[in-house]
Amino acid sequence: MRLRARTVEIADPGALLELLPDSHTFAWLRRGEGLVGWGEAARLDTSGADRFLRASDWWRDLVEHADVEDDVAAPGSGLVAFGGFGFADEPGDSALVVPQVVVGRRRGMAWLTVVGDAAEPLPTPHLVGSPTSEIGDTVRFADGALSGAQWESVVADAVRRIQAGDLEKVVLARDLLAETRAPIDVRRPLRRLARGYPMCWTFHVDGWFGATPEMLVRRERGLVTSRVLAGTIRRTGDDAHDLTLAATLARSSKDLEEHEYAVRSVADALGPYCDSMNVPDAPFVLHLPNVMHLATDVTAVVHDSSGANALELAAALHPSAAVGGTPTKTAVRLISEIEGMDRGRYAGPVGWIDATGDGEFGIALRSAHLEGSTVRLFAGCGIVADSDPAAELAEATAKFVPVRDALAARD
Repeated sequence: MRLRARTVEIADPGALLELLPDSHTFAWLRRGEGLVGWGEAARLDTSGADRFLRASDWWRDLVEHADVEDDVAAPGSGLVAFGGFGFADEPGDSALVVPQVVVGRRRGMAWLTVVGDAAEPLPTPHLVGSPTSEIGDTVRFADGALSGAQWESVVADAVRRIQAGDLEKVVLARDLLAETRAPIDVRRPLRRLARGYPMCWTFHVDGWFGATPEMLVRRERGLVTSRVLAGTIRRTGDDAHDLTLAATLARSSKDLEEHEYAVRSVADALGPYCDSMNVPDAPFVLHLPNVMHLATDVTAVVHDSSGANALELAAALHPSAAVGGTPTKTAVRLISEIEGMDRGRYAGPVGWIDATGDGEFGIALRSAHLEGSTVRLFAGCGIVADSDPAAELAEATAKFVPVRDALAARD
């Protein structure tokens, strides 16, 4: 099928999440700006080690044969696909989806894109969302694949291997299950996440939702940006004490070492595709409502305007040391061996790409997979030689907080 896409500028539609219907929805928002979409004009399901390559080839072919009228010509206007990719090569369940309707807002400008079969007239959508249902009074939480004590044992095993010289760092994740009486309307936790974590990217793609603080890659008219987060400390709620903790984090040899590994892996991955790379000498401390992270923004310029698109850059960067470890191949093998669960799309790239190759892909952190009345939450921690299993469990528990509160809280 050959697609047709039409983008026009519109008056400000208000809160973008309020426009979403009750099914087949997509979202990528930060501080009220970004994209929401619904419906399905085209879709690619892919898996395996070549999932990114197949997705990029499919997207390039779709764009080449599409009829696109774009009066806005901004990143995210015109033909757009939302994507979510599996963390591991196997099974690597991934999808790239073109919505039928996309509404965007960026720097005071808003637009509407409608997509359909080029042989058929395009519909006229009504930008009025439907009412949302309550999550309910009871959300039951339970351990996922491993209990806290079992996960601490896995962390201790990883520390022994690192101390033995098998590797330098590994990122281990655990899951938490939430059950409700009735199917969950994803729009409610999305709204709570967007309100509570405005500095994060709130997303929903193909059943995976969350609020990630980490931008894997942004490509905008040739400029490439990647935000690296590695090294974490939990906030206490006492501002003065939290400032002291932030200073401690900025001096922590364990966290600085972990952060250095992650930054190095991003710079090495972007090198073949980019020029004029800027890697700051030292990280800054990113303050979020529940935790603080060491953060570094790496910037670069793609070799030429027809160079690697956002999806291909995401493929080159995944998995970084921030979500895999160092050396990455060794760490990923260890994750498969000892973590005790299938991550699915947790810590994989999630975001969007447009017809010009621009786009944004975050890392699916602070995230969960929704299926009916069951939600599977995920959190992970970077393990190095002097990691303490109990402290890592506490850090993982803190990282569950955004999605857990979004499910349990009432409006």
